[in-house]
Amino acid sequence: MRIRTRTAVALTGALALSLVTGCAQGGAAGAGADTVTYWLWDSNQLPAYQACAKDFQKEHPGLKVKITQMGWADYWTKLTASFIAGTEPDVFTDHIQKFGQFADLNVLEPLDDLGIDESAYQPGLAANWTGQDGHRYGAPKDWDTVALFYNRKMTEEAGLTAGEIDGLSWNPEDGGSFEKALAHLTVDRNGKRGDEKGFDRNNVKVYGLATGGAGDSDGQTTWSPFAASAGWKYTDKARWGSAYRYDDKTFQSVIDWYFGLAKKGYLAPFTDYTDGANPANAQVASGRAATALDGAWMISTYYGTKGLDVGTAVTPAGPTGKRATMMNGLADSITKNARNKAGAKKWVRYLASDECQKTVGGYGIVFPATPDGTAAAVAAYKKKDIDVSAFTGPVEGKKDFTTFSFPVTDYAADVYALMRPAMQDVYANNAPVKGLTKTNDQINFILGQ
Repeated sequence: MRIRTRTAVALTGALALSLVTGCAQGGAAGAGADTVTYWLWDSNQLPAYQACAKDFQKEHPGLKVKITQMGWADYWTKLTASFIAGTEPDVFTDHIQKFGQFADLNVLEPLDDLGIDESAYQPGLAANWTGQDGHRYGAPKDWDTVALFYNRKMTEEAGLTAGEIDGLSWNPEDGGSFEKALAHLTVDRNGKRGDEKGFDRNNVKVYGLATGGAGDSDGQTTWSPFAASAGWKYTDKARWGSAYRYDDKTFQSVIDWYFGLAKKGYLAPFTDYTDGANPANAQVASGRAATALDGAWMISTYYGTKGLDVGTAVTPAGPTGKRATMMNGLADSITKNARNKAGAKKWVRYLASDECQKTVGGYGIVFPATPDGTAAAVAAYKKKDIDVSAFTGPVEGKKDFTTFSFPVTDYAADVYALMRPAMQDVYANNAPVKGLTKTNDQINFILGQ
């Protein structure tokens, strides 16, 4: 049996009603027939895409690109509302977490006629955007991985070299050299380190590891590198899985160990994290934490923080002998009711081209999806004296690395809604990890299991 949440039902019903009544004419309000409307959420990337739009307009006289940028939270709220109101943009930056829900709601335009060559992009990026019906709904845009950022001053004071941090390993039994490093980097109010006698875990001044929250259903910058390096996978299939595996013993042992770091005083508590107000990078910048697991999209933020001398290292090697990181890839999608569909397809084809992606790479903000675009980004970061090898290494085919994607399934919003409070309960309230088995059963029931 497959069920929908009230939100999904409401959105589907509203979309159907607007289509029947003729309200959903498509296109953002105020756009003319010669304009392609494009939405994105990252303000750091806005100048790069304005440059691409300028070049695109030169190649396509008579077409204009109107770019709208808004913050992450507002972006998805307004996008969903626009589908209901019939004011959706022609093109928008899509996230793999949202893709399944949008495909299920039939609000995306198939892009099969764009001639996307999967081999022209970093491995795996293009394949993620094929729906269960076999049609393509996203053109590869960029990618990111996760690495360990650290405060150089703090690691040097602790006697840890860059080479040692880059060579850390972990296991769910005693935490390995990674947990030992976190313990040594942790300092209480009396100046005692986490591995010293008399350490007060209830009065910590500097935590070894910043908190990125509970990780919810994917744990991208929290527990996922550890779960994957222990050999765990989110679902029964790489894409469009029909069953989640949060009931797996390996997964639960990883979660128990990871959040157990907070009980020991090495991981900042759940209450230290506030998305937007006090994320992991802010904890490192303020001196509250010595290290943080974070994504490549945060490189410029960490390195641009005044007074912070930061370094990066690869994720710790796990029981499998592999270092793991999620490799996420964004895409550009066209809305099914786009006002200027012909122009939208030309714009998306250009966004996915090597020409635009090298332009974007030259800004040194993200890693574009094409190899040449990635190379341009690496070169741009190098000019800023930023070493990004901890992020690019995992996608270069090195034997000790493994990458994995966000889980791509139906009802992603429902999975999130169930896992979010369950994971927060484990982290904040020390709830037994075995309780995740019940949550997993609820999720798989929704998926029809």
